[in-house]
Amino acid sequence: MRFDVAIVGLGPGADDLLAPRAAAVLACATDVVGYNAYVARVPARAGQHRHATDNREELLRARHALTLASEGRRVAIVSSGDAGVFAMASAVFEAMEHGNPVWRSLDVEIVPGISAMFAAAARIGAPLGHDFCAISLSDNLKPWETVLARLRAAAEAGFVIALYNPSSRARPWQLAAAFEMLRTILPQSTEIAMARCVSAPDERIEIGTLADVDPSRADMRTVVLIGTAATRRITRPDGKVWLYSPRGSAA
Repeated sequence: MRFDVAIVGLGPGADDLLAPRAAAVLACATDVVGYNAYVARVPARAGQHRHATDNREELLRARHALTLASEGRRVAIVSSGDAGVFAMASAVFEAMEHGNPVWRSLDVEIVPGISAMFAAAARIGAPLGHDFCAISLSDNLKPWETVLARLRAAAEAGFVIALYNPSSRARPWQLAAAFEMLRTILPQSTEIAMARCVSAPDERIEIGTLADVDPSRADMRTVVLIGTAATRRITRPDGKVWLYSPRGSAA
């Protein structure tokens, strides 16, 4: 297996949801670089160096990884879910574009993983069965007005919406504000699912409607799936709920 830098998606959490390719890359990397919590998910191996850093240090992390690779190391940069979805792949290419020209000659491989929205959707049925989009609710890298404008456009266009980064200690109010705006566009009966830590031991999935959803139940480890007027609920005799968006939906 040949790579200088591998950008690896670790999947949602469960070991059996880690792609075989990702596991193989991690096994032969000389160095693992990533956010503390994600590096901790990678099994320690003799002789392998681990470089764990705090959150919100993506560009510094990317530059460090590219520097290690340019020195002859085989570096795996890890992210939760899929590395290309609000994760490290974009940061690596941003660092490469504006950094040392030598980095452009590195052999880079992006190893896909199961994103949180797909893991959550699989738990609750088929809510992404029709047109959908993903939006990060964080305003760290874009203005809050832009977040709201994109959210409004997606709701008005009839997309099922997957919300990433819905809430944090620094942003405890934004999900409530997003729901408040969506109530001016979508029916109060619109189905909402909040899925936290899907496939991990502390998994929690809650399904409600736009009328009664509690934004305080979400944090940074939660993905929020917002249906459309066409998204349907099926309740089994045991009380389990399935959500699905009809394939031919026009709403």
